[in-house]
Amino acid sequence: MSDVQEAITRVHHEEWARVVASLTRRFGDLDIAEEGAAEAFATAVERWPADGVPPNPGAWLTTAANRKAIDRIRRESKRDDKQKEAQMSYDEPPEPLGVIDDERLRLIFTCCHPALAMETRVALTLRMVGGLTVPEIARGFLVQETAMGQRITRAKAKIKAAKIPYRVPSAEDLPGRVSGVLSVLFLVFNEGYLATGPDTDPIRHELTAEAIRLTRLIRALLPEDGEVAGLLALMLLTEARRTARVSASGELISLRDQDRGAWDRALVAEGHRLVRERLATRLPPGRYQILAAINAVHTSARDAADTDWSQVVALYDQLVRVDRSPIVALNRAIAVAEVDGPEVALATIDRLGDKLSGYHAYHAARADLLRRVGRSQESRAAYDAAIELAENTAEVAYLSRRRDQLAG
Repeated sequence: MSDVQEAITRVHHEEWARVVASLTRRFGDLDIAEEGAAEAFATAVERWPADGVPPNPGAWLTTAANRKAIDRIRRESKRDDKQKEAQMSYDEPPEPLGVIDDERLRLIFTCCHPALAMETRVALTLRMVGGLTVPEIARGFLVQETAMGQRITRAKAKIKAAKIPYRVPSAEDLPGRVSGVLSVLFLVFNEGYLATGPDTDPIRHELTAEAIRLTRLIRALLPEDGEVAGLLALMLLTEARRTARVSASGELISLRDQDRGAWDRALVAEGHRLVRERLATRLPPGRYQILAAINAVHTSARDAADTDWSQVVALYDQLVRVDRSPIVALNRAIAVAEVDGPEVALATIDRLGDKLSGYHAYHAARADLLRRVGRSQESRAAYDAAIELAENTAEVAYLSRRRDQLAG
């Protein structure tokens, strides 16, 4: 029985998006596709323990889901028109697929369409592509289940009303649209990596794992895209440190103080391989590729003292050219402190105050630098500001201890 349950879980991960995409293509309706897929998997849970896992689970599920969808259409009012519409959708010759022929890509680009708000894209992608239930998504983002359900329902209605096309973008539109998809996945990962909210775990492994799984899917569908590879490498190198990032008492452990022996060496190796592959192309790297390279430098050092900070600063110099955000400037300054000293970095960070006054990491970085140059009273005030703005429980615990260690 346990083997069958494990098989169902594995097949759900592997086939959910493909089944939903197939039904969306046939019936042109995300509601019908979602319900048909869910009912097909529910049937599998009932029947497979007795009948055994079929030789081709994906085909079995797609066939079952199609039957469930047709049953629903037949039950609904105006079924003649709907059946005719569904049949026409099925019998029409396929439209040109754009640059890549995969139904799941159509589904991903539909869920991540720029006409939808970012929070809606995240929820819809996790439900329709990832197969997470509404309660799971609601828990992941600390939203009431009813509110999350309404968000997903409204998103599907907007797609239908606005006639958002179910297709892969054209070659000229693809780079910009891929960037939007990656932003969605990065947002999911970051919420898991540094979870917000006072009543949640500081690290939400289910969200980081789902973000990595979906990014692997995009990587399989777009193997030549450098930024997809870069994002996957960045996620892997970050996830590799997960078990070393929070102490037994629930306090965040800085990169400098982490037990590097506790890092997942397989994830580190895979992340490094992806970074090397992108470097070998000699193509100009994008934002995620550079961030992955920075993480590769950190995870290459056997000890924090061995970190090649000059290389980190050089990579941030590259990043600044493609991403001029003040957060990148802040992170560059933190690296500069290790090369040129805290006074130089502090002068740079102080110039960012107008833009980052509401960002807890700005105050945390400033507090650390003020501490290092002996300005304890100012450091304490900066820690207070960081604690006030921080939303991660482990980070608050870390900042509070650092503040309380200051004399006076």
